[in-house]
Amino acid sequence: MMQDHWFEGLADHLGSAYLRYSFTKGTVAECDHLFDVLSLNAGMRVLDVGCGPGRHAHELARRGVEVYGIDISQAFIDLARTGAPEGATFERRDARELVDADDLHRAFDAVICLCQGAFGLMTASDGPSDAERSGVDGNAVVFSGLAACLKAGGRLALSAFSSYFVVQAQAKGEYPSDFDANSGVNHERTEIRNPDGVGAEVDLWTACYTPRELRLLCALYGLEAESISSVEPGAYGSDLPHVDSPEFLLVAHRM
Repeated sequence: MMQDHWFEGLADHLGSAYLRYSFTKGTVAECDHLFDVLSLNAGMRVLDVGCGPGRHAHELARRGVEVYGIDISQAFIDLARTGAPEGATFERRDARELVDADDLHRAFDAVICLCQGAFGLMTASDGPSDAERSGVDGNAVVFSGLAACLKAGGRLALSAFSSYFVVQAQAKGEYPSDFDANSGVNHERTEIRNPDGVGAEVDLWTACYTPRELRLLCALYGLEAESISSVEPGAYGSDLPHVDSPEFLLVAHRM
């Protein structure tokens, strides 16, 4: 197991309070869209990377899909296992290690990585520690691992924070954060509260992307982009990319 990631402490403090946030309330609608764009059917196998407390995995399993969820936070994995429906299993694993996870390669009909679940949460210090990949961007390593876990023809659904949105919102004074134009990483300081209402000041780092960068990642790791749409939590759809939406949803398949 690689060294601990900064997100673990944040997740430990949040615990079940994570599910109080408004961005977690659109799970059913998001899964409706995923079933459509990923051509899911009961009995298919889905890998949920950065599954958090398991909200998408639970909903997909209720629809007959076999879901394996992974997250670096043991606190979130414990929550995901609580009341998990049949067909949903969870394990603490580091998404950066998927690229070397031979037991998972070419094993899934679809892979989902949503709501900055692993992909997008890597800073310059969160890349691989092994000498062979030293200096490689950690988000690229996560992306390559997602691709490796797909069967031929299998589909990926991945959400990524929009560089366009961050820059525009900051220019309007609507988003108090620091965006590093060189690295494409946005940093903000915010307060989160645990289930008892106790607050903690935390740092959040989120890598931001343009549609072109997402297509280039696909080409680099053997995927073909089918669509990129501008979305918001709970409002997944087919809108063409624009600057007013915080996330892009990439749908791609393994060639």
